[in-house]
Amino acid sequence: MKLVVEVKLLPTPLQAEALEATLCACNTAASWVSGVAFDRRTYRNFSLREHTYAEVKTRWGLGAQAAQHVIKKTCDAYATLRANLTAGRLGGPGSKRHRLASGKPIEFRAAAAQPYDDRMLSWQLDARTVSIWTTRGRLKGLAYTGGREQLATLARYRRGESDLVHRDGAWFLLATCEVPEAQPNSKPVDFLGVDLGVVNIATTSDGHVMAGRRLNRSRARDHELRAKLQRKGTKSARRRAQRRRRKEARRTRDINHKIAKHIVAEAERTGRGIGLENLTGIRERVRLRKPQRAMVHGWAFAQLGVFIAYKARRAGVPVVYVDPAYTSCTCSRCGYVDKANRVSQARFVCRSCGFVDHADRNGSRNVRARAQAFWRSGAPSTAPAALTGLDADGTPQPAVCRNASASRQ
Repeated sequence: MKLVVEVKLLPTPLQAEALEATLCACNTAASWVSGVAFDRRTYRNFSLREHTYAEVKTRWGLGAQAAQHVIKKTCDAYATLRANLTAGRLGGPGSKRHRLASGKPIEFRAAAAQPYDDRMLSWQLDARTVSIWTTRGRLKGLAYTGGREQLATLARYRRGESDLVHRDGAWFLLATCEVPEAQPNSKPVDFLGVDLGVVNIATTSDGHVMAGRRLNRSRARDHELRAKLQRKGTKSARRRAQRRRRKEARRTRDINHKIAKHIVAEAERTGRGIGLENLTGIRERVRLRKPQRAMVHGWAFAQLGVFIAYKARRAGVPVVYVDPAYTSCTCSRCGYVDKANRVSQARFVCRSCGFVDHADRNGSRNVRARAQAFWRSGAPSTAPAALTGLDADGTPQPAVCRNASASRQ
């Protein structure tokens, strides 16, 4: 299974200048290659290489491997664009957003990430340094640092490419690692149901509640501050709003990692599987008042699902995805379904048997019961690729730094 480990580079001022010049040259070349591909309608790697490879090497002074990676990066970007257009993520055919996305060549930011293979980048794991190719020569002895678990994973399982990233004034390498999966538990004794929500991020059928009030208050403050900065509209205000947005994303990602780690560890310890709701398309299904829209559309349930899925695969814990319909208004004791059972956001009272419980805990028990029934039926249960971040064959995808964040242990 593929995971991505993020390490922070510690370059000297001269080394940082060389890295910045390299990214600028590679991405300027990539934008030129993108224009050639758009004009010729040629988006395949080997076909596009015939028209651009020699020019990229001579005009921007890139090495052979760097030039090939620039061309491949451009082809990958167009493949992603085609997939998004086909899936309707950029509006329907003929819409303004669709025309803007498909009617011009893709352009790469000067600081966009650049992939490196083992011929351009070598790791000295004991010394915690790397030797990396740049347009100003090879930099040797470039120090890096990272968390203890990340460095241990890097030393044991690193395979394939690494991406050079410049973000918020700091330099990072995102290294792809092939981490072995544990033997799957084919006979779980039970299932741990998980109800996902906004007020309570996750509630388990054991009664453990991961409250989201603190996170939601922070998000509300950030949203209000970003709105003020956007109204101001200056360049420095936009820059500050971007920093706040990235800070909020890091905070949310950290909380989701902790919740996923707790859920998987509890299921692994007790020999159970995990039951999750398949929430794909929920934003299109629900109707919301205007004040609720920003809160729900900023809900990172898909990210939490991805984290639970990959951590469970690594631990050998089976995950079953169930239909979430009516789990919040169904009595987990007698099975009676009525919207009136949900008295409030936090309170559930069955109108048939009088059973009283926390609403989210009642929902998680319904998820658990559905996961048990689904598992006993023998039907395969896999979440859609959009929910889990997996390929159609179930292979986890590394977080390619060109458009995604890194997975952490």
